Amino acid sequence: MHSSVIGKIEKANRYARELDRITIDRMSLTFRGDNDTHNVTLDADRWQCNCHYFESWGTCAHVLAMQKILGQMLSEDAQSSFFGAPESALAEAAPA
Repeated sequence: MHSSVIGKIEKANRYARELDRITIDRMSLTFRGDNDTHNVTLDADRWQCNCHYFESWGTCAHVLAMQKILGQMLSEDAQSSFFGAPESALAEAAPA
């Protein structure tokens, strides 16, 4: 394998461990829930989900799961749940 390719692979592996380098600004995904499949989007720090719970509360288990999965790769606003705190703070405050 060419040495420049090896260097790029090593750099990619380092980047993959340094999640603070990444900020997700926009995304669209399909979330297979227990009862249905939902479309979840993030655009300019605003989440949307087509589930019924999100329509009433402005958040849902699908969004909360994505906040937990993506964590520090989201802006602070995109990490916020309807509880008003970043998901990381909620996880720290939860009893073990």
